[in-house]
Amino acid sequence: MSRAGGWTTEVAIVGGGLGGVSAALAALRLGRQVVLVEALQWLGGQLTAQGVPPDEYPWIESLQASQSYAQLRRAIRDYYRQHLPLTAEARRTLCLNPGQGNVSTLCHEPWVAAKVIDDLLAPWQVGGQLRVLRWHRVLRADTSGDRVTALHLLDLSTGNEGVLQAPMFIDATETGELLRQAGVEHVTGAEAQAVTQEPHALAQADPLDQQAVTWCFAMEYRPGEHHVIDKPEGYDRFRALRLDCWPNAQYSWTLSDFVTHQPRVRPLFAGDTDAPGVYDLWHARRIAWRGHFQPGAYPSDITLANWPQMDYWEQPLIGVSDEAEQHALQQAKLFSLGFFYWMQTEAPRHDGGVGYPGLRLRGDVLGTQDGMAQQVYWREGRRIQAEFTVLEQHIGVAARPGQEGAERFFDSVGIGAYRIDLHPSTRGRNTVDIDSYPFQIPLGALLPQRVENLLPACKNIGTTRVTNGAYREHATEWSIGEAAGSLAAFALQKAEPPRAVRAKPELLQDFQRLLQAQGVLLEWPRFGALTPLMRTGYQSAAQRP
Repeated sequence: MSRAGGWTTEVAIVGGGLGGVSAALAALRLGRQVVLVEALQWLGGQLTAQGVPPDEYPWIESLQASQSYAQLRRAIRDYYRQHLPLTAEARRTLCLNPGQGNVSTLCHEPWVAAKVIDDLLAPWQVGGQLRVLRWHRVLRADTSGDRVTALHLLDLSTGNEGVLQAPMFIDATETGELLRQAGVEHVTGAEAQAVTQEPHALAQADPLDQQAVTWCFAMEYRPGEHHVIDKPEGYDRFRALRLDCWPNAQYSWTLSDFVTHQPRVRPLFAGDTDAPGVYDLWHARRIAWRGHFQPGAYPSDITLANWPQMDYWEQPLIGVSDEAEQHALQQAKLFSLGFFYWMQTEAPRHDGGVGYPGLRLRGDVLGTQDGMAQQVYWREGRRIQAEFTVLEQHIGVAARPGQEGAERFFDSVGIGAYRIDLHPSTRGRNTVDIDSYPFQIPLGALLPQRVENLLPACKNIGTTRVTNGAYREHATEWSIGEAAGSLAAFALQKAEPPRAVRAKPELLQDFQRLLQAQGVLLEWPRFGALTPLMRTGYQSAAQRP
């Protein structure tokens, strides 16, 4: 697998997020050699390095899209049971939710997921079938005609360069960066309604109209203690920052409701911090509830801050110069840090006072010294120009009048479910948060229109800016990666380009049977029967974090 000055493999995956990890596991299970390239120390992307607990559909405990995703979730719970000082009652809880957070039935600490992912990959590494190149990034790609031939990598820890060669490449980067480097035709920002006919598309295409990013952080609360940080650079300007369509500045407990756009109060604390089912910010993404652990093990709950007040929308980050991107990233981090400082010093308290000086950053659960996540939370990036593009008309409830569910795709390679959820944009537009049906992942959305041996494995598939808002979350990203890794392995085994798998009915049927044998669901059971649950559960999402 390694050679002088570089590496050779069968499947080269760039990006170690959830899509990259699941793509690697799928290709490995099917007997292929894999090199996985990641610029950070942690694998897991939005679940770990970005610090975002899983946002999942309401039926996740009873109906999971794939056995491999179920294995990941079980392993996280098992880690808590085997290694951490749970109470006897918590240890017995079948669907253990370590943080009792509201966004998921499995809100947990990012460092745990990072360890679990390493454990899942370890058996493949010891035999040499998998090599993980951490602290590496792609400098450039070599191409020949419609094929990628090699990637030039930089070792960020040593400064050394090497070449990675493979017959099959997978882009699992958070922003679709490899698409740009390999010259794969792609889209950024918003499409024009005249092109997509989507009800929520813009009148004019705008590549720089992109969702806000958020730099997350973890924190605990120790009443009576003083942990106030230094005033962040730019705080006074950030404190007054306000979207024109919002009722007030972002540094406030009152925000614009994502669904109705009416003013909505979301305080940090709305009552007893130990009580379950409280819909305040503290409970939204709480990742460790001390009530689940033996007395003294956790002096405080730990919560993960990923809230609308921290959405940074001032500048686009995709399709701009490297200097502009780095400046925007720095501003996004300072903006989140400024909100933390505001909570410590100026925020109205639930008891009538001002400021929570007892709030304390917990960078240790994120693997950092500064208390912030290792990486910004990316909600969108570059998307391939695909053989088939998923539109709002395929999954949106209002866009499918008279239909009982989402479009059924003959080439389905997985399933997912999430609302169409777009955060404020870099053009100052408000949120789009609308009902969508449980949906399928069409193989055509994984196939670039031209390039033969590069596949997308996360939010860079053939969706629009609108439908990306439903396909970008944890469980769906895992399923997309699993399909991409399986397709790469299957295409190599059949000595066919990936697009032939969709074009030839016999190959498509064989591939779909292979996925099913691996424990992948290709359609929702009794398709359409979940629709009433979706409408009821998701329409109440305005009342949820």
